[in-house]
Amino acid sequence: MKYLLEVCAASIRSVEAAAAGGAERIELCSALSLDGLTPSMGMIHLVKERFPQLTLHVLIRPREGNFVYNELEVATMESDIRLCREAGVDSVVVGALTPENDIDLPAMQRLMAAADGLPVTFHRAFDVCRRPEEALEQIITLGCRRILTSGQAATAEQGIPLLHQLNQQAAGRIIIMPGGGVNAENALRILQATGCQEIHASASSIYPDGLKDTDPQKVQAILEALS
Repeated sequence: MKYLLEVCAASIRSVEAAAAGGAERIELCSALSLDGLTPSMGMIHLVKERFPQLTLHVLIRPREGNFVYNELEVATMESDIRLCREAGVDSVVVGALTPENDIDLPAMQRLMAAADGLPVTFHRAFDVCRRPEEALEQIITLGCRRILTSGQAATAEQGIPLLHQLNQQAAGRIIIMPGGGVNAENALRILQATGCQEIHASASSIYPDGLKDTDPQKVQAILEALS
């Protein structure tokens, strides 16, 4: 079975490192210390130009904090999604919740309409949904392509039971992609135990300048473990 690794990259150096390590797909964002925010259009265009071999998924998240968005924030995300579509990205990564931690269906319907056929991943806002089984069905009905989730646990390894359950429930209707604390030592086990085929990792290290970015050796090690 062929497994796919998605590398989370929050800087140009991380994108370069992911490519050097052999990654085929990245989730591009900014401010990973804030759990990821929407990257600049300049960064998106540069990645498209300089790394055409990479499948490019772009995180759409206008601010840090919770996933409960007001009218102007939803409008901002709609605009960012349209710009990403015009830039030729391969997918966008979004999520919106109600104050009760259910899927915000009106907001998500607007974001899906802005995507206009562009594949959409529902991000780890899923991990705070109070009824994950119901949320899964709603996300499928919305037309999302995949869900990035740790199985509502601190790490994907700890979330294996729910990840397996969600993958069984999905039954091929949507991709369940484990993410959170993924490394070369546990990636294959997570995929084998859950039945999933895609996995998400930052594969990062602290560089000599003190910044935390993707490490090409860690990317390569995960890919070798999955092969």
